[in-house]
Amino acid sequence: MTNQIAIWLGLLILGGIILDLTMFGSEHLVFLGKKLFAFLDWLAFWR
Repeated sequence: MTNQIAIWLGLLILGGIILDLTMFGSEHLVFLGKKLFAFLDWLAFWR
């Protein structure tokens, strides 16, 4: 993974967290965290 891809992924994750907090409050953050860990597991599989 290059630095540019890592920066974009980090910004995408932070953007998702900020969007979730502004639109729905903090109760959906646990769901987003579970999906993030599932996504990381999926990425590790395809690497």
